[in-house]
Amino acid sequence: MSARLVIIGAGGFARETAQAARAAGLPLAGHLDDDPALQGCVVDGAPVLGGTERIRKLKDASFVVCVGSPRDYASRARIVARLGLPDDRYATVVHPTAVVSASSVLGPGTVLLAHTVLTAAVRVGRHVAVMPQTVLTHDDEVGDFATLASGVRLGGTVRVGRGAYLGAGAMVREGTEIGAWSLVGMGSVVLSDVPPGEVWAGSPARLLRPASAPALEQLAAQDAAAPLVPARGANR
Repeated sequence: MSARLVIIGAGGFARETAQAARAAGLPLAGHLDDDPALQGCVVDGAPVLGGTERIRKLKDASFVVCVGSPRDYASRARIVARLGLPDDRYATVVHPTAVVSASSVLGPGTVLLAHTVLTAAVRVGRHVAVMPQTVLTHDDEVGDFATLASGVRLGGTVRVGRGAYLGAGAMVREGTEIGAWSLVGMGSVVLSDVPPGEVWAGSPARLLRPASAPALEQLAAQDAAAPLVPARGANR
């Protein structure tokens, strides 16, 4: 990639991504962050070039959005929607120690940090955050805007829905589905499907409560945009 890389955000995940970009030999220009206190600063050796309003002026740059936390894991999706950039303006950042099989696919804007493993026919969507030491095994599918924190383990043919957040060290049984915009607590063992928009935790993981308001707002918008599917036998 010859275009300069600009990272949206300057917090912990953004700084980790900057280190991965350097390790991969990507030309890093710096960060954009809408926090005025950060603008003009240097974080871990990379300058904060200004706020996201500068994107339109950076015509020779590619971007990756690196924001989000368990408190508001929908923020990445909101920022991508607000920026309105086409997919070809987003970079994919893969740390050189990550192992990605030839049959696996990564979407634009996705980040794989150190020592992640994608074994066979894994499909990872757009703007996904995969933290260090995460293992995705055969035929897993990870939806857009999902976050897999460090040490997550997915068995084969797991489906992780759009925007879902899996906490550090969570393990998911093969063939299991994690619903869109749900959150799985750190260290949890998921043995059965997690419905959309819920928080599960424990070993085995169980329902704790509904997801946070920002995640539920994204889920409602996703449901509203989904095409209607006729009931079986209708409109014959």
